Amino acid sequence: MTQDSKIRGGVTDFGFEEVPVEEKAARVRGVFDSVARNYDRMNDLMSLGIHRVWKDALMDWLLPRPSQRLLDVAGGTGDIAQRWRRRGGGPVTVCDINAEMIGVGRDRLDKAGGDPTVTWTVGNAECLPFDDRSFERVTIAFGLRNVTRIDAALAEMRRVLKPGGRFMCLEFSRPTQPWLDPVYDAYSFRVLPWLGRVVADDEDAYRYLAESIRRFPDQQNLTERMRRAGFEKVAWRNLSAGIAAIHSGWRL
Repeated sequence: MTQDSKIRGGVTDFGFEEVPVEEKAARVRGVFDSVARNYDRMNDLMSLGIHRVWKDALMDWLLPRPSQRLLDVAGGTGDIAQRWRRRGGGPVTVCDINAEMIGVGRDRLDKAGGDPTVTWTVGNAECLPFDDRSFERVTIAFGLRNVTRIDAALAEMRRVLKPGGRFMCLEFSRPTQPWLDPVYDAYSFRVLPWLGRVVADDEDAYRYLAESIRRFPDQQNLTERMRRAGFEKVAWRNLSAGIAAIHSGWRL
C-alpha cells in the first residue's frame, strides 16, 4: 500500500493547518470531545436538516437485510445504526475513536428504549479491533475525512468485510455546479464557525470541520483510492449537486 497522500514528511492536514502525524488523532478527539453533546443539534442547524436526507439515501442504496451484520465506523452518536435497524438490518456494531461520542449515542439509544442488537466499541478506523471477514456490510458517514491515514482505514474496512460484502462511505465532496462555489465557501467559512460559537461554544471546532471538507479527496480521487485498497465495482452517487457523495465498493 502506498503512503497516504495526505502525509508529507511526517506532517499531515488538520484542516488548513499542518500538524505532526502522531498528533492528529488526539487533535481530532479533542474536537469531538468538545462538540459531542451538541453534535446532532449542530448537524441539523448546519445542513438545515439535509444530512437526514443524505443518510436516508445511504440506506436506500445499502438495502439493509436481517441476515446482514453492519459495522458503522466513526459511528459516533448512532444515526446510521438506528437507521439500519429501522430499515430491517441485522445486528450493528458502532465503532468510534471518541468515547464521548459513543457515550452520547449509547445514552440516546437507552432513552429511546434501547436495542440489544446494537453494540458500541471505542476503536481506531486505521486499526479496527475486529477479526478478518466479520461483517456483511461496513459504513462510514462523515468520518473518513477526519482519519489520519485514509488509505489505511480503507484497507482495514475491506479487511473486516466478508467476501461478497459491501462498503459504503457518505462524505462531503466537491460541488458539480461552479455557481455553488462562492455560496458554499461563504457558508462554510462564515456561517458554520458562527454557529459553532453561538450554539456549541466552540468556533474553532467548526472552522476545522469546514476546512477538513476542503482537504478531503474529490469523488474521482476517492474512487481510485478505494480501488487501490482492493474494493471492486466501485461507484459513487452525488447528493445535492455534489456537496456530499456516497461511494460504494465490494469485497469480492
